[in-house]
Amino acid sequence: MPEPAFLLDGMLGSLARWLRMIGYDSVYVRDAADGDLLGMLGNRSLLTRDRQLAQRAGPRGFYLESDVLDDQLSAVMERFGLSLEREGTRCTACNGELEKVDKEAVRGRVPEGTWSVHQEFWLCSRCGKAYWHGAHWKNIRQRLDRITEGPGNSPR
Repeated sequence: MPEPAFLLDGMLGSLARWLRMIGYDSVYVRDAADGDLLGMLGNRSLLTRDRQLAQRAGPRGFYLESDVLDDQLSAVMERFGLSLEREGTRCTACNGELEKVDKEAVRGRVPEGTWSVHQEFWLCSRCGKAYWHGAHWKNIRQRLDRITEGPGNSPR
């Protein structure tokens, strides 16, 4: 069974970044007419806050009731059976696949303090952005763990 892939409309940019962070192919389209979005679907599921657009997408449409990011992510994870245990992740900026690289590959591309402290780095195969598990990673993991614990755990 193929991995879920998503097309997100202009109201869901933050959700697209978080889906990418956990490794799911998520194309975010900021400004497009409904018909254009529907034409881009292909094998993707459309995530939207527009109930009528979700209905027009048929079984490929998924309407997100909440405008709270944690609730949105939880709903998508439940509906599509998404896992947080994925090996690969995607670039939060462009959706490109991240590739683990040798530390030397990022010398001069990341702050010197970061380079000297961390041993593992990833580069986006599309835009070249560098990633590492910095201090923010603990907060990201805690938020994802809280989301997967169930409804009612999202900060408002």
